[in-house]
Amino acid sequence: MGRLFGTDGVRGQANGVLTASLALDLSVSAARVLAEHGDLEGSGNGGRPFAVVGRDTRISGEFLEAAVVAGLASAGVDVVLLGVLPTPGVAHLTDALGADLGVMLSASHNPMPDNGIKFLARGGVKLDDALEDEIERRYGEVGVLPVGAAVGRVREAHGSAVDDYVRHLVQTLPAPSPAGARPLEGLTVVLDCAEGAAYEAGPKALAAAGARVVPIHASPDGLNINDGCGSTHLEPLRAAVVEHGADVGFALDGDADRCLAVDHTGEVVDGDQILAVLAVGMAETGRLAHGTVVSTVMSNLGFVQAMEAAGIGVRQTKVGDRYVLEAMRRSGYTLGGEQSGHVIMSEHATTGDGILTALQVLGRMAVTGSPLRDLASVMTRLPQVLVNVPGVDKSRADDDAALAAAVAEEEAALGGTGRVLLRPSGTEPLVRVMVEAPTADGARDVAERLAKVVRERLTLS
Repeated sequence: MGRLFGTDGVRGQANGVLTASLALDLSVSAARVLAEHGDLEGSGNGGRPFAVVGRDTRISGEFLEAAVVAGLASAGVDVVLLGVLPTPGVAHLTDALGADLGVMLSASHNPMPDNGIKFLARGGVKLDDALEDEIERRYGEVGVLPVGAAVGRVREAHGSAVDDYVRHLVQTLPAPSPAGARPLEGLTVVLDCAEGAAYEAGPKALAAAGARVVPIHASPDGLNINDGCGSTHLEPLRAAVVEHGADVGFALDGDADRCLAVDHTGEVVDGDQILAVLAVGMAETGRLAHGTVVSTVMSNLGFVQAMEAAGIGVRQTKVGDRYVLEAMRRSGYTLGGEQSGHVIMSEHATTGDGILTALQVLGRMAVTGSPLRDLASVMTRLPQVLVNVPGVDKSRADDDAALAAAVAEEEAALGGTGRVLLRPSGTEPLVRVMVEAPTADGARDVAERLAKVVRERLTLS
């Protein structure tokens, strides 16, 4: 078996790679490792350690939830079942309930046959790499398990986990006016719930803040999550926004940790543009720590240029929201995100939160009285072309002198009007060539020339 943990937990086809026995044994290993590191201090009833467990709407989540719960309880951990809830909701309640561990069962934007297991440490933050490595090393280890009264107990959450999460989300916006007007009154919003974990929490939160909500793809049946809908399929949202004459539309993914938007004309507003809108608003109100926003190297050059023009610094990381989070936590930044729609606002959340992102964009629209189209015009997206070059030795991508010279030549020709990024795949023998230029044709020409050099120089023998 290859490495279990990827950049976002353990993920694979349910009952293929990701079996019930794997989920059970992995949960036992996680409980043991965290207990030995003092991360399961026993903050539950009677000083016993306890975990919260949530899932998205995939049918496989039902048997995987049972397996995870069995593993944790057999290791002496009490378990509180949250039911269907977005990943950021599980993160929030891990912190709010004082849980020692949070577990989310979801494969995010992946198709229905996949599923995943994501562990969250106390406070609702992702486990660091060292802990994940140790959990993986200890996976399947035979050891002594508790017996009798020492085994874990299992119960459902008191009250509604969804309602608790929704209250937290709505409280991130200004309170109703003295006259009782709620902050988003007068705005009509289409929300694509991706038939996923936010099908209930998403519409509830937006409506509670005063918006008129038109939910679509909010009738999950366990099979239809992400199927032609959500943040990876924006055409239904674009059409619905125009059909309903809505002010704006938002699309979530299966576990609602990411969000993309559509303006009132049906034009897509991507994660870079959303990040730019929020960064400018937070800078104006003094909430953008150190005057800096965190993004990845895949952010559009237009985003960087817009932030420079607004006097906002940009800190860039490797691709992946975990690296954005690490940079934010290390330096105390309050805003970060990715082009894909992961937006992290550390004032209110420990992870990307699609519903929170939608609420904050709507809040910005309400405060300024401006449509999203105007707010998003703070940045101009440069045409971006991505060419994948398979069957190459990606390990030499950074060391080949001829390839480096070709990249330098193209960058010199672009000057400050574009950029080039070569990025080896993390899982395949493949190099990604990304080029931004003033025109799409120009970007395509540069990308194809460099892809040809990659094939010639790095082809596997």
